[in-house]
Amino acid sequence: MSKREYDESDARVRPARSTRRRTKDRPAHEDAIFSLVTAVDRGRTTCITDDGVIVTAMKARELGPKSVVVGDRVGLVGDVSGKTDSLARIVTITERRNSLSRTVDDAAKVERTIVANIDQLVIVVAATNPPPRRGLIDRFLVSAFNEGIAPVILVTKTDLGQIPEFMEEYKTLGVKILTTAIKTESKEADLQRLHEMLTGKISVLVGHSGVGKSTLINTLSPEFRRETGEVNEVTGRGRHTSSSAIAFKLATGGWVIDTPGVRSFGLSHVSRVEIIAAFPDLNEVVTDCQKNCSHDEDECKLNIWQVESSDEVENLERTGRVANLRRILASLDEN
Repeated sequence: MSKREYDESDARVRPARSTRRRTKDRPAHEDAIFSLVTAVDRGRTTCITDDGVIVTAMKARELGPKSVVVGDRVGLVGDVSGKTDSLARIVTITERRNSLSRTVDDAAKVERTIVANIDQLVIVVAATNPPPRRGLIDRFLVSAFNEGIAPVILVTKTDLGQIPEFMEEYKTLGVKILTTAIKTESKEADLQRLHEMLTGKISVLVGHSGVGKSTLINTLSPEFRRETGEVNEVTGRGRHTSSSAIAFKLATGGWVIDTPGVRSFGLSHVSRVEIIAAFPDLNEVVTDCQKNCSHDEDECKLNIWQVESSDEVENLERTGRVANLRRILASLDEN
């Protein structure tokens, strides 16, 4: 029996797979429409496109665990018509130029980002009821300086109490301080100053519960309709009325973001080196300090720098800046 010869007809061709092979190549989404995130609530994100269309979207699975926060610039695909029950997908998140983040406490390692891409941080404190907490103000300033965000301190309820004297010390850090009493005759003048400060910028209001953040939002424009509450007379604490951050567009231009009140602001994600670097003049001085200097020692070069000028006024300003820096650094060690 002769040996059989094989040809191509004898080759068995396996049937094609029923599903397409998985690939790591992701679509480029070049047709994505970019928009600003104005609210995030239980997996649903409210965005506004550059054309002013309000779109509801959800984060695409391909983005992984990265969170989307108010202030993000995102790329949308899918149904971006903005019609009722329509849902788009967020497929890209542009690089953030800055962000406001905190941890639950100073021992926690998980960093939670609150908002992103902001121009100024408005620290809202009340002259009284509840009284201002210096430590919390310092912690907000730490985050602002670390991220390169311009901080502003806004003191409310000045018709009910005196502004604490320690507020003046923050001026040596270049922090602008404004006051409001929107339930008095100075309401119109106060509103004018507020609008001038907020116009053309993306601003975020932060502070204790009960200091008047939501009241300020409603005063800027009644159509915003943020829920407000009263301060507990027994505990002196405000009631949480805002459950999530939300951005509002001002008629004069710009955005203002209202955030839930906080009672703690962890800074475990910020180092001492990063804080000092936010003060160029002081950072230059401490380069001559001994290694591992705490900057609160007798041998610290800051002690010499703050008194070496022949100008008495300048020495007072330098002393104030050094004192503020040391207090902010000390706040990193507080629980």
